Parts: sequence; C-alpha cells; structure tokens
Amino acid sequence: MPTTCALCRRIIPDERIADPQVVQEHHLRPEERADSPTVSLCRPCHKQVHALFTNEELRDDFDTTETLRNADRLQPYLAWIRGTEKLDIDVTTSDHVRERR
Repeated sequence: MPTTCALCRRIIPDERIADPQVVQEHHLRPEERADSPTVSLCRPCHKQVHALFTNEELRDDFDTTETLRNADRLQPYLAWIRGTEKLDIDVTTSDHVRERR
C-alpha cells in the first residue's frame, strides 16, 4: 500500500519504498522521544523540517502536522516539493537554526 507523507501529502508508491529511508518517522516533540507522537514524512520533508526549525521550536510551537504544514518558513518548500517526485534533495541548514544550536 502506498504511503502518504503527512506534511506534503505526496503519495509515495510502493515501488519507491524499497529504500528503507524514503519514509521516516518524525517525532513531533524532539528530545521527548519516549513520549512523542510520530508521523510518517518523506525523506525530503523530514530533512527540510530539521533544517528550518530547532528542536525547541518543534517541541514548543510546531508539535502537530497542521502547525508544521501552516508554518510560514515551510510554505515555499511545500509549494515546490508538491510539484516534484524527488525523494532525495540537498538541504542546507538555515542560518536561523545554525545560530540557535
């Protein structure tokens, strides 16, 4: 059965899921992994989320799929990724995240 990314809502066909890392579990409250709910994200979305947000921001402000999907910082990315079938992308950690680590 195909998997749908909880963030971009792209459908990942079964034949593309042969790579075990193409769909990844994202902890909605990082650093609270034992108690954190998880959602399935495609690899590009998971990488992009962690490139744009600190764990503290994710835990405190973006701990649901809906709040992530509506985050201003993700809008240009989501508009782009929805129009591609790419499952591997290059991601650069934002200055915003780099400064807060």
